[in-house]
Amino acid sequence: MNQDYIQPDAWSIIEEGFDVDRVKSSESLFSIGNGAMGQRANFEEQYSGPSFQGSYIGGVYYPDKTKVGWWKNGYPEYFAKVLNAPNWIGLNVVVNGEVLDLYKCKKVKDFRRELNMKEGYHRRSFVAILLNDIEIEVKATRFLSIVEDELGAIDFEIELLNSDAEVIFEPYVDGGITNTDANWDERFWKTLEVTSEADRGFVLSKTLKTEFHVGTYMQNEVFINGEKKDIDFSQTSTEDKLTFSYNLKAEKGQKLNLRKYAGYVTDMNHKRSDLISAANKVLHKAVSSGFDKLKAEQKEAWAKIWEMADISISGDVKAQQGIRFNIFQLNQTYLGKDERLNIGPKGFTGEKYGGSTYWDTEAYCIPFYMATKDQQVARNLLSYRYNHLEKAQENAEKLGFSNGAALYPMVTMNGEESHNEWEITFEEIHRNGAMVFAIHNYVRYTGDFDYIPEKGLEVMIAIARFWQQRANFSKPKGKYVILGVTGPNEYENNVQNNWYTNYLAKWCIEYCMEMIDKVKDGFKEDYDRIIGLTGLNDAELMDWKEVAENMYFPYSEEHGVYLQQDGFLDKEIIPVTELDRAQRPINQKWSWDRILRSCYIKQADVLQGFYFFEDHFSREELEKHFNFYEPLTVHESSLSPCVHSIQAAVLGRMEQAYEFYLRTSRLDLDDYNKEVEQGCHITSMAGTWMSIVEGFGGMRIEDDKLSFNPRIPAQWKAYSFKVNFRNQILKIEVSENETSFLLEGEGPLEILLNGELVEVSPDKPLKV
Repeated sequence: MNQDYIQPDAWSIIEEGFDVDRVKSSESLFSIGNGAMGQRANFEEQYSGPSFQGSYIGGVYYPDKTKVGWWKNGYPEYFAKVLNAPNWIGLNVVVNGEVLDLYKCKKVKDFRRELNMKEGYHRRSFVAILLNDIEIEVKATRFLSIVEDELGAIDFEIELLNSDAEVIFEPYVDGGITNTDANWDERFWKTLEVTSEADRGFVLSKTLKTEFHVGTYMQNEVFINGEKKDIDFSQTSTEDKLTFSYNLKAEKGQKLNLRKYAGYVTDMNHKRSDLISAANKVLHKAVSSGFDKLKAEQKEAWAKIWEMADISISGDVKAQQGIRFNIFQLNQTYLGKDERLNIGPKGFTGEKYGGSTYWDTEAYCIPFYMATKDQQVARNLLSYRYNHLEKAQENAEKLGFSNGAALYPMVTMNGEESHNEWEITFEEIHRNGAMVFAIHNYVRYTGDFDYIPEKGLEVMIAIARFWQQRANFSKPKGKYVILGVTGPNEYENNVQNNWYTNYLAKWCIEYCMEMIDKVKDGFKEDYDRIIGLTGLNDAELMDWKEVAENMYFPYSEEHGVYLQQDGFLDKEIIPVTELDRAQRPINQKWSWDRILRSCYIKQADVLQGFYFFEDHFSREELEKHFNFYEPLTVHESSLSPCVHSIQAAVLGRMEQAYEFYLRTSRLDLDDYNKEVEQGCHITSMAGTWMSIVEGFGGMRIEDDKLSFNPRIPAQWKAYSFKVNFRNQILKIEVSENETSFLLEGEGPLEILLNGELVEVSPDKPLKV
């Protein structure tokens, strides 16, 4: 049974009624972020019930020493932790000596919280009867500015409903923070200074080991019935924490507002000696503008994002809410402003998985950012990997590879591998292929071939070298094999000849050789530089070719399908439909031994290859493989339903495509995998966008042109989306009866529609 407390709404995520058992899930779902920092939707006021506190700063991490009972050569020495950062939202509220704490109140009524995705803020309201019988109404609004991305703002309002009372507001900043998932219960932060200047407070901290310096700051304003008051305040400080205290004698019916401007400045963007002055600049701007103007600017900035990124669906509010939630969270996580940053699997919504990037970025996220932003954003994501090439070569060298071969990390913050499960760290090498596929995908979509001679080819050569060295010749098979791997389907470890991995290896080598020839012909200067840098020669290229042309692929003549790996048919093949619902999800109900021996697939594996290389296979081949593998797939990876939705749409199975779409778009909202309290699945959210654009919209690149084969689920009346294709913005609207195209740009654009060439002209809609 999935959770179903989120109210259907086209533009907001809404929860009504207070339930302590939902608090941690809602902390994830109602998270806010601005690309540079983010936080779970923890309460501003004190809360003593079960909670998962979390505020995060993009790029700031800690190398938590790996915890294993044994050690092997090449094993990562640390797991990169997304750090729970100093708390700036904190606000104790005391009414006639009683601390406001929803976990301890006599009664909580009319509780409502809303994540307004259209305008980019979180709002909460409730009526509480405290233990001293005073009844108060609270309305709290907060946002993280995407205009001033070092700034957050809170408006916390209390109205006394049944009595006069003394109300004390105690806003604070606190550097005494821990991570829920610390391996050794180490402290990750050291507070350097707690200080104040007039009505501004600062906590200066640094991370241990990585030495990131962070200034956490605040300034507060008090309003009574909407009028700003100069209220005297006292302050107290400890080694880690600074608290201001505002004491108000309030009458029944009065509205008291504390407005708090706060956030982080870091030495990633400022000199360490300038952190307080940098914070002062942000605060000066914030207070000069005021909460209402900042919120209006936030609304305007989000309107610009939605203008390009929105997908509109009519006739299905749950589907509409799902896609907007996914698009909203993607933009909260990464806006493309800083090429040092990347897209963590949990974004700013939780600590699980650590790291700022997995292969998810290349396989799932780049299409979304290419089509909804300027192409420079996607280029930045590719450059992130180019900048880490040397580290990828070091990672490969630790595992015994040579000659500049590169193995990109499964999890990283700085290019070093920092994942601490051996079967993934050492074996899930398919991630290397995603790096090359992303370059190919970027070039075919943007037409920016220059990226290959500038940066991409060096990455491809290093990866081709890895594949050539990782394969070995099997005399019995007379083919090259790749042994001891884990594919995307992590429910099978240490397998031989995972089809997806072998296919990627062959394709990466062949694509790299093709690009070498193109660069040699058209970019002589770059070619000479790259050959000089890499020492590549004809003999080595012949070795590559030998491996690629003679790669082994496990295949079943009986079923007419490629096998996930050698021996897959030795398993007992029992479809998921025969699995007791009480046994699901199997990753929480079964032993790992039982999972590994079963035929059940965590996520698309062979089908992932058919998704990447759709044009390499016929529709009949896709259908045969889909029919064989989908019934064995439990979709317990967030990355699985989107690929299946796209392929079901290709096969004309719209009901199935729609079901998979709902599953990917509402994975967190409905908590399909019973784990949302740990954070949202940010990177798979880009797959939701692909489910509509590539699945229902049928968008592809064919013959260097945009191609569409639109379809519409029976549950929808219409849907629309925009794509930025080579600096021309095309809007596509699909209804039950027609498809229309509207072009924003200088000149006409030729596209393929259901295989036929048509031309779209600016400001002249084409309706078919």
